[in-house]
Amino acid sequence: MKEVSVTGIRTVRGTGHMPEVKDGIIYAGKKNEVLLVDSLDANKAINNTRQILGRIPGLNIVETESGGFTANGIATRGLNPTQSIEMNTRQNGYNISADIFGYNEAYYIPPMEAVSRIEMVRGAVSLQFGSQFGGMVNYVVNDAPKNKAFELYTSQTGGSFGLFNTFNSVAGTLNKWSYYGFVQYRTMDGWRPNSGQKQLSVFGKIQYAPSTKFNVGLEYSLLRNRVRIPGGLTDSAFEANTRSSFRGRNWLKSPWNIVAAYANYTLSPRTSLSVKSSVLFSNRALVCRNEDGGAGALDQIDPSTGEYVHREVENEDMHNTTTEIRLLHHYKLGNMDNIVSGGLRYAYAWFKRQGGGEGTTGTDFDLSVTGPYEYDLDFTTTNIAPFIENIFRISNRLTLTPGFRLEYLKSTGKGYKEDNGLKIITNENRKRYIPLFGLGGEYKTSPNTNIYANISQSYRPIDYSQITGFGITSKIDPNLKDANGFNADLGYRGTVSNCLNFDIGLFYLAYNQRIGTVLINPGTSNEYTLRTNIANSVHKGMESYVEFNLLKYLNTNSRKGLSVFNSLAFIDAKYTSGEFKGNRVETSAKYINRVGLTYAHSRLSGTVQMNNVGDAFGDATNIRKSDDPVAGYIPAYTVFDVSATYRVSRYSLKAGINNFTNKVYFTRRTDEYPGPGIIPSTGRSFYLGISAKF
Repeated sequence: MKEVSVTGIRTVRGTGHMPEVKDGIIYAGKKNEVLLVDSLDANKAINNTRQILGRIPGLNIVETESGGFTANGIATRGLNPTQSIEMNTRQNGYNISADIFGYNEAYYIPPMEAVSRIEMVRGAVSLQFGSQFGGMVNYVVNDAPKNKAFELYTSQTGGSFGLFNTFNSVAGTLNKWSYYGFVQYRTMDGWRPNSGQKQLSVFGKIQYAPSTKFNVGLEYSLLRNRVRIPGGLTDSAFEANTRSSFRGRNWLKSPWNIVAAYANYTLSPRTSLSVKSSVLFSNRALVCRNEDGGAGALDQIDPSTGEYVHREVENEDMHNTTTEIRLLHHYKLGNMDNIVSGGLRYAYAWFKRQGGGEGTTGTDFDLSVTGPYEYDLDFTTTNIAPFIENIFRISNRLTLTPGFRLEYLKSTGKGYKEDNGLKIITNENRKRYIPLFGLGGEYKTSPNTNIYANISQSYRPIDYSQITGFGITSKIDPNLKDANGFNADLGYRGTVSNCLNFDIGLFYLAYNQRIGTVLINPGTSNEYTLRTNIANSVHKGMESYVEFNLLKYLNTNSRKGLSVFNSLAFIDAKYTSGEFKGNRVETSAKYINRVGLTYAHSRLSGTVQMNNVGDAFGDATNIRKSDDPVAGYIPAYTVFDVSATYRVSRYSLKAGINNFTNKVYFTRRTDEYPGPGIIPSTGRSFYLGISAKF
């Protein structure tokens, strides 16, 4: 009989780890997590990140989705979580941010009701997916059922502050064809004044599989939205009234479009080939009262004119095309089965940024401008990256996985920017070749547990946002350089008897030529923030996830589950050179601790979760108070959430309370959109929903 290899994701209550190899990608020796979203009780109508992704240890979250941004940002290991700029963000294996090199901001992620699982791999993923220090997060959208020609799922959710969310999907398989599609519409008034938003998300996928060896598919993702931005607060305004808003004329839209095509072909029982291509064409447009005067400047009618001041308009057009080819081959070396995975990535992005245009004095969403923009810039990025990794099986228990990736980058920038009335012409062209090496190892201590270790080089190129200023409260160093460094992991993970799931590890991240912000001339009338290569930093610490199912431990055949989980990280992220040597890295919390209790039964399930996040600072000076909107202290906070689901036949009733102790806190200071200033997090809120599958 032919040998059959079965690889799957082993989980306990929806949380687990990737196998050695899956979908042509090597995961052996890499720190990774997998979350099965359907098994989680959470507020998926608003993509509550701390409930859905909170089981990933050390995940820092900025909660801005209801404060003027389209998605909450995430980061690991003390890196900057703002708009997930340190992450390689993907959907179904392809990039969904505007430009992973030049503008790596995540304006779109799929609705969590459409996601089957979330895969996250830490820094060692740089050899397979690219250079980001924070690692890769991949949102895998639901597949069509294999045994039904038509399936309808509908979910309706209402909640506090005018929340209404409707999610509807259809799916099915007809002979060799399968399809899946959804439409989501969400509207909310928002917790603060001037924070209403509307959002439409659409997705469609069709696949043709003429045989078990070959399939080909096409996908399309769409996002349309209109977001009102309440602006940021000064420290004194936050302390006086957390829900206050002094910006009523700020608006955003970010229409997003992604078309992706893929083909998977099993050339032989030992060899497989996959090709995935995507085209992104999107936009971000912003009209707002400018940042002059910082968060304390009121947006009021000028008595002399009887009108508001003119707003500023910013418009960005984003395009990129990416193709990744992967070949996986099993081969014998002696008596051992070894695996080699190699491929090539080609990407080309072109980006147009216009800003500083004089807008209207009105209050509605109006992008019209009078006269030219203050800056009008065109950027391009070309990336070619061959890569290879090989699992060498030293014994039945021990594997070593060396890897190599060569990054070629060509960046161009053309256009102009006005400075004190002078038009400065930009015409830049830069080429770089960046080799990346890595080595991983894994030792199986039992069929379901292993010790893993790896070290991989990484880098982060200067992106467009880091070389373009916004308002007078921030400036850019003209000598900004690419950051570089490496990630290292050592850990022990696995599952025991379907009642214990654990992953306990140490990490060390070296981030050289780190890009960040510093406060210049503090306490003077000429105080401002400078974005520059601050220095080198080292991020080290411990990450631990443990989940224990008591009822499964007492009776392995129990149909009920009562489990407690703890997602814990201690992070020491400090500058090791430069002016701020010994200071903590901005936005980095010393600890992130999440504890939850989950009850699961075929009909009723529920989770209570505590989120305890340590304090941080807004910039590298570690100053506690400042008139600069981004500089200052970010206090520690503890937030509790509870969610439950009750199922009867094909129907499910869902309810929950987020921040049920009504904790007053914030997770971000910013010198720009959606601020400037402190962006408060949402207080106590409720939701109630019903869903059905036919």
